[in-house]
Amino acid sequence: MIRRRLPAMLLIPLMFAIIGCSAKQPSADGNPKTMESDRSSSKQEVKLRIAWWGGQSRHDYTLKLIAMYQELNPNVKIDTEYAGFDDFWKKLAPQAAANQLPDIIQMDISYLTQYATKEQLEDLTELTSNGTIDVRSASPETIDSGRVDGKLYGIPLGVNAMGTTYDAAMLKEAGISAIPKNWTWSDLEQIAKRMKAKGKVLDHMRFDQFFPYYLRTQDQHYFSPDGTSLGFSDPRYFIDYFTMYLEWYEAGYMRDWDKESLSKLTPEENPIALGDGFMTMAWSNQFTSLQEAAKKPLSLTGLPGPNGKQGLYLKPTMLFSIAKSSKQKTEAAKFISWFLNDLEANKLIKGDRGIPISSKVKDGLKPTLSEEELKVYDYVTWVEKNSSPMDPPDPIGSAEVSKLLRDMQEQILFRKLTVVQAAAKFMSEANAILAKNKK
Repeated sequence: MIRRRLPAMLLIPLMFAIIGCSAKQPSADGNPKTMESDRSSSKQEVKLRIAWWGGQSRHDYTLKLIAMYQELNPNVKIDTEYAGFDDFWKKLAPQAAANQLPDIIQMDISYLTQYATKEQLEDLTELTSNGTIDVRSASPETIDSGRVDGKLYGIPLGVNAMGTTYDAAMLKEAGISAIPKNWTWSDLEQIAKRMKAKGKVLDHMRFDQFFPYYLRTQDQHYFSPDGTSLGFSDPRYFIDYFTMYLEWYEAGYMRDWDKESLSKLTPEENPIALGDGFMTMAWSNQFTSLQEAAKKPLSLTGLPGPNGKQGLYLKPTMLFSIAKSSKQKTEAAKFISWFLNDLEANKLIKGDRGIPISSKVKDGLKPTLSEEELKVYDYVTWVEKNSSPMDPPDPIGSAEVSKLLRDMQEQILFRKLTVVQAAAKFMSEANAILAKNKK
């Protein structure tokens, strides 16, 4: 094939035309901009949907964040969906079945594998590699916690750890001056016994978080590494934990399960916020919202042991994922990047979604934090030195296993099953659920 060359006299004006298109023009604020910038200001309207769970304070500031982003990006309109933790997943499941997931999904590590392996989430590797989602200020280990089978399905929004939030003034009135860092389950029992005499209760410990923690303190795990079975085979671990739990419940250390089962797990419904509770076991990122709901100073310390260091771990508080079905993946990624890296945005978040993964944002925020907010930073720093590596993301079927565990706990507390019967039933049925993962 013969290639025809343009005459030199025609090349010259063509070169000037190309240069002219990319030449920088003065913007309204006097700074230079390119013609591309002119085009970006008149982009077609982009519509995104975002969904998250949380309490009222999280909803309020997230709506403010979205308003900020839309002001910075007038072509972007964002529809919002939010609920309490349990209701969030109940709403998300039918959306997934109908292939109508929101563009941006606040994702929990316990559900990440389930949604990722069903090809409902986008692999974000390319969007981070090309800088659309800027993760340069985050540690590779933190980013890797959002991977399943080597693919990146979620970007951690922050890191946190389980902890004990308590009303120190209330304890002091009962003659309890402090809780040591190396306290035990026996110490907690004695505290609960004394506080019961004052008419105050211990918040129920969420079954799918604190039983796995207890297992880790016993050098056991909730799930096996390959996710095809439970991570423990001896029923005594289940029996020991839930026997203790039942004894505390029947001693009146916790509120009635009838009332507890109606809770949507929002901070406003927590006993410590309602004034009839002295302590709750919760994730560190929930501390600020719990304190706001309680409208009084609270304190934060580690979980009871022994072997608390073996049981504790740092994990992503939550992640942002992008739906595979989204038609606006790049725009969704831009929002996530802004959420992670914008200092002004994170001044509103104040660590509610965990200690920021961006070192620049973390350093920039610290001087602006109140004394109470610094408690969370200091606690997570302490956990970094007093914890063990996190287990792999929960396997497919984990949500079903945890629902089964909740059912067993409920039947134990209502005396429909003995602890021994519940242990046998749970282990048999949970292993059958997880065995489906075998290839």
